[in-house]
Amino acid sequence: MTIHISIDCMGGDHGPSVTVPAAISFVNAEPEAFLMLVGREEVIAAELAKHKAQAHPRLAIVNATEVVTMDDPLEVALRRKKDSSMRVAINLVKEGRAQACVSAGNTGALMAVSRYVLKTLPGVDRPAICTILPNQKDGPTYMLDLGANVDCEPHHLHQFALMGSALVAAVEGIARPSVGLLNVGEEDIKGNDVVKQTAVLLRADHAKGLINFYGNVEGNDIFEGTTDIVVCDGFVGNVVLKASEGLGRFVKNALTAEFKSSPLNMLGALIARGAIKAFSRRLNPSRYNGASLLGLRGLVFKSHGGENAYGFERAIRRAFDAARNDVLSRISTTIAEWMPQDDQSTPASESDNQTIA
Repeated sequence: MTIHISIDCMGGDHGPSVTVPAAISFVNAEPEAFLMLVGREEVIAAELAKHKAQAHPRLAIVNATEVVTMDDPLEVALRRKKDSSMRVAINLVKEGRAQACVSAGNTGALMAVSRYVLKTLPGVDRPAICTILPNQKDGPTYMLDLGANVDCEPHHLHQFALMGSALVAAVEGIARPSVGLLNVGEEDIKGNDVVKQTAVLLRADHAKGLINFYGNVEGNDIFEGTTDIVVCDGFVGNVVLKASEGLGRFVKNALTAEFKSSPLNMLGALIARGAIKAFSRRLNPSRYNGASLLGLRGLVFKSHGGENAYGFERAIRRAFDAARNDVLSRISTTIAEWMPQDDQSTPASESDNQTIA
């Protein structure tokens, strides 16, 4: 089965010089993918010609005359740039022409436009940003929310846990992924009222066999791989994400500087080059690029704005895997079965968004 994905080629810090080569590489590696390259037609066509891929049978250009910049306010992205590459790419998902969308554009604008165009799933109050972080088990730790919601109520975190469970079950093939609630300690008496009340909801679901709730986890558990999923509000999640990315870059730069500091250290680096290469690969943030916007009536994935072609291709891979594994319907079914509600999901207005990332 062919999976159609729309690519916002103009978004991010680098635009088509990164997104187009990444798209070419992905379709060459994945025969079941068809990518729709959205943006200024002449710019994308020139980039395709540069890579001798202008006649590729599984790449198509969809023209969009405007671009949402990384500095554009939400009002501009929503009301003034209705023919932006970001919005057109999301519209393709709404129209059913694409099964997922990938963008490296402005995170706040992407969440706002996606929520406005696609709306939320029945029973979901707020979408959440979910990504993966490396752990000591050389596997992924899924974490949400990472910036879409600054302030959360217990039922929001509860919904995040359900959506994360459905995502991990579908993509990783884990029947009952474990869920940890990020807290300042493992004990039930610790944490603020929101965390404590969320734990009550998750323990009740665990008792019913609906969710595999491990309990409270701390920051170190994220990278130890204690649970498959870590749930928190967007303020805390975004701080954790940015701090871990900064620490990864610091460690890499510090090691590089030390290895170059003396001839003896350089010799040691040469001897240990295999281990160093493997270490660098495990901590490479680009390897884990691609955050999903969960809770929408369509699949939307966010790449870091400054990513290179390899990192953007990883984001496309995550979107492709989510579409192939029917993540959207699995999340919808999970919410409907475990939290039956009337279809009263709040449609986003053209000014409604809480994204902080």
